[in-house]
Amino acid sequence: MTAPSAPPPRLDHDAIRRIFIGLMLAMFLSALDQTIVATALATIGRAYANVENLTWVVTAYLLAATVVTPLYGKLSDVYGRRRVLLTGIAIFIVGSVACALSPSMPVLIAARAIQGLGGGGLIAMSQTIVGDAVSPRERGRYQGYFGAVFAVSSIAGPVLGGVFAEHLHWSFIFWINVPLGLLALGITGRALKALPRHERPHQIDFLGAALMVTATIALLLALNWGGTRYPWSSAQILGLLGAAVLLFSLFIVRLATAAEPFVPLSIMRNRVVAAAIGCACLAYGTMIALTIYAPVYFEVVLGQSASGAGLTLIPFMGGVVVGSTFGGQMMSRLKHYKRVGLVGLPLAAVALMPLVVFPAQLSIVAVASFLLVAGAGMGTVFPITTVSVQNAVLPWQLGTATGVVNFVRSLASALLVALYGAFLFGGVDVERGGAHGVTLEALAAAGHNAASLAGHFRWIFAAAATCLSVSWLLLIAMEERALRADAPRMPDAVPAPAE
Repeated sequence: MTAPSAPPPRLDHDAIRRIFIGLMLAMFLSALDQTIVATALATIGRAYANVENLTWVVTAYLLAATVVTPLYGKLSDVYGRRRVLLTGIAIFIVGSVACALSPSMPVLIAARAIQGLGGGGLIAMSQTIVGDAVSPRERGRYQGYFGAVFAVSSIAGPVLGGVFAEHLHWSFIFWINVPLGLLALGITGRALKALPRHERPHQIDFLGAALMVTATIALLLALNWGGTRYPWSSAQILGLLGAAVLLFSLFIVRLATAAEPFVPLSIMRNRVVAAAIGCACLAYGTMIALTIYAPVYFEVVLGQSASGAGLTLIPFMGGVVVGSTFGGQMMSRLKHYKRVGLVGLPLAAVALMPLVVFPAQLSIVAVASFLLVAGAGMGTVFPITTVSVQNAVLPWQLGTATGVVNFVRSLASALLVALYGAFLFGGVDVERGGAHGVTLEALAAAGHNAASLAGHFRWIFAAAATCLSVSWLLLIAMEERALRADAPRMPDAVPAPAE
């Protein structure tokens, strides 16, 4: 009888550090791409003389990135983290080159979709690999690294995008991904050879994956077009929503009947996973929605310029990074690690209340201070929910579970952005420019004065505080399991083959 293979040796700090450097580059690629493009959109529209389709430069990437996120997690459980992550980076580089060389707007939009197919898995895969390399108890020590990546990308992205578009050429926002991507390929490819292997033979449920992807595309298109390109009651939006409901229903039926469903029901029935996903979705979706609508609030209510609105948003994003880093650090030190989030979420909700009561009377400094506190409170739950999910599932389900968390968070973000947008545009008779959507100028003209528009933003901040309160209740309901002190490993772990 063959003796069971010995578990892989525990990674030392130097090996973990090399892995983290590669992962930080991979995450930086994805995070930077989400911020660097925005400031160059106007220049791209002028270059192609095609402004009416400009929003698709962003939408195509987001659609593709969202639908493939759970696919990356599942494939990594089957074929290994290293192979799948390197494939994602390679696709992202190819898509970036195609974007830079695009001769027309339709080609650029298609290239952005290819780029999204690669970039969609970078953040989820990085989080999954962290789960393989570092025990849940020790993971907080490294949380600051990822926080620094998002902090740098949120500041460097808009600056680089503006510089490239104004002084060089807009295509440099895509060319910059090539050297960064090749560096990430080289460092990650070598570092991940030391990563423990947990993949097992699986059957991929292609029908379930197809139902999930098409349902998600229908829902995201409805949320993206509703109220801007088409009225919410139009046949186009109602048809997309109906198709999404039907396809998601078929997907649920498939989960219950497939021999090996795309998302194992054992994961979704896990009380920790279900509560953590709900908590993370509401907090993360609220954060994304506020980053979109807060600058609009700064401009049309508080009278800030576009650049001033961007600067005023920095305290909020900085607070998110600080809160996330602090929450991760405390997880490695506290037995009852949920307490950080149980304090942070209600603090964030309370910090938004002055904006509900006095949306037009507060100074810029006061608003920035309240948003700093709100961002820090929201940030505390992100590491808690992610690590709790990874701590609650089996090692060979880690990729699938992490992918599902990121996928559902993205869907929730789109849903909350649409919901908050309904609060903003509801009751304001705005002239819509067809495919151009609603502009700040049209919104301000329809509102006539800042006080009138402030009433609409009051509802947005009230909805954000409500979502954070429900997120807090779900965090209370989440079972607080003791964090494992060892990185996940199995006696029958698959030895890493020569690659």
